[in-house]
Amino acid sequence: MLPSAVNALEANTLLAAFAALPFAAALVWALATARIRRGRPARAAWRDSIAEVGAVVGSIPLLFLGLTPRDGAAAVQLVPFVDLADLAEAAPRVIVEQLVGNLLILAAAGFFLPIRFRLGLGRIAVGAAMACIAIETIQYTFVGGRVVSVDDAMLNTLGAVLAALASRRWWRVRSPDGETHAVAGALGR
Repeated sequence: MLPSAVNALEANTLLAAFAALPFAAALVWALATARIRRGRPARAAWRDSIAEVGAVVGSIPLLFLGLTPRDGAAAVQLVPFVDLADLAEAAPRVIVEQLVGNLLILAAAGFFLPIRFRLGLGRIAVGAAMACIAIETIQYTFVGGRVVSVDDAMLNTLGAVLAALASRRWWRVRSPDGETHAVAGALGR
C-alpha cells in the first residue's frame, strides 16, 4: 500500500468509528433499558452497558487497522526495544503513529473491562499480554506485510494498563459484605 492509501485507510476507519457512535449510544440505551426492565438497579445497568459497548466499539477500529495487510514481507522482531530504538531515526509522524497507535489498540478494553468485571491490574496486564500474543500471531500467520514485534506487544499491554488506571475510580470491587460495587460506591462517594 502506498503511504497515501494507508492514510486514507486510517482516516476512513476513524471516520467510520465516529459515524458509528450514535449506533453505539443506541445499543447502550437498549442494553441498559432491558437490564432495568429485568429488575437491575439503573446505575448498575447503565454502568455495565456503557462498559460492554465501550470495550468493543473502542477496540474494533484499532484492531481493524492493526490487522489490515500492508505491502512487504512479514517479519519478526523478538528482541525487546529494537523497534523502539529504530523509531529514534523515524519521521515525527511515524513516531507518533507507532507509539500512539500501539498504546491505544487495547486501551478501550483496558479502560472499560475492569468497570464491567471485577478485574485487578495484574489480570488486565496478563489479559492484554495474551491478547497481544494473539494479535501478533494473527498478523504473522494471516496478514501480509506486518512486523511481529515484542515492542508492539509491550506498548499494547502498557496502553491497556494505563487506560485501566485511568478508569480506576469506577472499577468493580468486592466489599466485605460479599457484594460487588463500583469503587466509588464502595468508598461511599
